[in-house]
Amino acid sequence: MHHMYCYQCEQTSQGTGCTTLGVCGKDPHTTKLQDVMVHICKGIAQYSHRSRQLGGSLADADRTLLEALFMTLTNVNFDEAEHVSYINGKLYKTLTEAKEYYQSLCKQEGKLAENLTGPAQFKPFAGEEELLVFADSVGIEARQKDMDPDIASLQELLTYGIKGLAAYAHHALLLGYEEDCVYAFVNEAFDYLTEPEQDLNKLLEYCLRAGEVNLKVMEMLDRAHTESFGHPEPTQVALTPTEGKAILVSGHDLKATYELLKATEGKGVNVYTHGELLPANAYPELKKFEHLKGNFGTAWQNQQKEFAEFPGSILLTTNCLKPPEESYKNRLFTMDVVGHKDCAKIQGYDYAPLIEAALKEPGFKETPEKRTSTIGFAHNAVLGAAEKVVDLVKRGKIKHFFLIGGCDGAEFARNYYTDFADQSPDDTVILTLGCGKFRVNQHEYGDIEGIPRLLDLGQCNDSYSAIKIATALAAAFEVEVNDLPLSLIISWFEQKAVAVLLTLLYLGLKDIRLGPTLPAFLSANVLKLLVENYNIQAAVDPKKDLDAILQPA
Repeated sequence: MHHMYCYQCEQTSQGTGCTTLGVCGKDPHTTKLQDVMVHICKGIAQYSHRSRQLGGSLADADRTLLEALFMTLTNVNFDEAEHVSYINGKLYKTLTEAKEYYQSLCKQEGKLAENLTGPAQFKPFAGEEELLVFADSVGIEARQKDMDPDIASLQELLTYGIKGLAAYAHHALLLGYEEDCVYAFVNEAFDYLTEPEQDLNKLLEYCLRAGEVNLKVMEMLDRAHTESFGHPEPTQVALTPTEGKAILVSGHDLKATYELLKATEGKGVNVYTHGELLPANAYPELKKFEHLKGNFGTAWQNQQKEFAEFPGSILLTTNCLKPPEESYKNRLFTMDVVGHKDCAKIQGYDYAPLIEAALKEPGFKETPEKRTSTIGFAHNAVLGAAEKVVDLVKRGKIKHFFLIGGCDGAEFARNYYTDFADQSPDDTVILTLGCGKFRVNQHEYGDIEGIPRLLDLGQCNDSYSAIKIATALAAAFEVEVNDLPLSLIISWFEQKAVAVLLTLLYLGLKDIRLGPTLPAFLSANVLKLLVENYNIQAAVDPKKDLDAILQPA
């Protein structure tokens, strides 16, 4: 078995790093190929950053950068052949175009083009074996050899944060939304990572800037979603199926979901959401489709059981994909950046193969007694009731707010979030988002004078809703956000969560409880810095943490 090294996600082996096979299912070859992809992205950034300094930019290069980085997120793409083809095809072509564009700008300006080294010099290899040998020279272990561990830690923190914001920006781009400041930062930061001399303070500054840019990206994606599909509305979504043929759509992509609903209209096939697409049922332009019947299943880590039980075809629009089981891999389809060698891939929004596969499956044979869950409490809905919420706080009816959410995963330690929510007092309100909601949304919490104690804000990117709500409440009480009766109880898993964490740090939010384990890529000194400056704490014991949070000042 080939050696590998990857520690970019929370589930990394032994809390230190995956060295023979990713816990996610990623094999060593794919891991190495993704290291090469990030390396080439840095090369593209070297040229694109300098082009911007000369007043120019290449849109295709910027957009490809987002796409390529998204492919390297945890549980996105496992297809080794697709990676090789992408590296030798689109990615190298983009690198070449970025180089030629930079040189043409220099010629126009009468300047001598820099002879860039490092990633900018990447050339394709004759075969995959040579490419894999090269990958060893640009992977984490090779790059960090003889490097200060704190420098190495901040480099990875920055890289993973940029991967996360790139994924969010790619989603917005699919809906036609983009901002040059995002591309400019990604190129500048990745260019800096190629510099031979790395400064600890400068890297920390870049990490906080990544948080700042990710806030802009989340705002842009929120705008893309709400301007395209309307503001989410409080909605009772069915958690039980309806008799008939069925398609299950999972991931995060609302655009892909909308196109699927259009394509299946009148085809005799019902559509169900799964995982992070549960919030799709609250958007007016999506829920107007009568054949969107509700949600089937829970969070991504349960998909192998839930997909096997689903009696129709399945579409993965984005992460999180687990290597498919034999029982359903022939009816599981991927699209866009998602890939697996055992699954057919949808091209563009041509869903004909997916629909055909659904019609061949038995579908649901009956309609059981209906169960529902209430969703759709994004910032527009919550702030619409802000006056009442403020009044309840002033009258002492609401004593505290908890944001309990983020990513879910398979570890037993994630029961912390369920236990924390279950033990929260009746005079507190729980905000939840991301697939972490499935740890808390199975419990009935009741309400406080008509305000539900559990408010589902939406997907992981709807952290923006949480930020808008918090800043609005702070303004209403004329205090800083850190002085609100609000505690952040965050579960993380992959790189989008890293981007959100950097945004929270950029905003200066303190006392975050993070779990179920702390990132393996944080060195002891970097972790110490985060504790000293932001009082980040490990989420360990729900009762002790609740007591500590709610104790009188």
